[in-house]
Amino acid sequence: MSEADSKIIEGCIKGKRHAQNKLYGKYAPLMLGVCLRYAKDKAEAEDILQEGFIKIFMNIKSFRSEGSFEGWMKRIIINTAITHIKQNLKYQYHTDIDEIEETHIVPEESGDDDSVVKIPRSQLMSIIQSLPEGYKMVFNLYVFEQLTHKEIAEILGVSVNTSKSQLSKARKLLSTKIAHLTGNKKIAIEG
Repeated sequence: MSEADSKIIEGCIKGKRHAQNKLYGKYAPLMLGVCLRYAKDKAEAEDILQEGFIKIFMNIKSFRSEGSFEGWMKRIIINTAITHIKQNLKYQYHTDIDEIEETHIVPEESGDDDSVVKIPRSQLMSIIQSLPEGYKMVFNLYVFEQLTHKEIAEILGVSVNTSKSQLSKARKLLSTKIAHLTGNKKIAIEG
């Protein structure tokens, strides 16, 4: 950790508004990106971000300089997102693939394997955001946070098999949405 970051953290521990503003200004854009992966839209992501930073400021005294400060903050933001979704969004796991609209049926393979379509990262994130809440939560925790199914099950209060099932269904639905968007062509992610 840099000396400047140490001074900002010290100022935040003392409750100095200037230090809190510096910390927020430095890390809010990065943490908003994390929130966007879990939220249904930008407004909800911003709500989660605000809740998360309140928790960061309230608990900054507990940061022990063991490991990355950014990682410590990210864990708080992720936990805040999970709690927010569970409490405020009628959170439910979709366990029946039949609940998904008929428009999500996988189209036939085009056979044109040499074509590559570029998808902007923002569009891919929008596709991930459009997943049902249960699928999205497990997908994000597994793919982006690299948690095991056991860890995900403990965090979300579900069985390991439910976590595995949700991930499998999320991947299938993402594949279907991307195939529909690209006409079954290979993709490259831009950005």
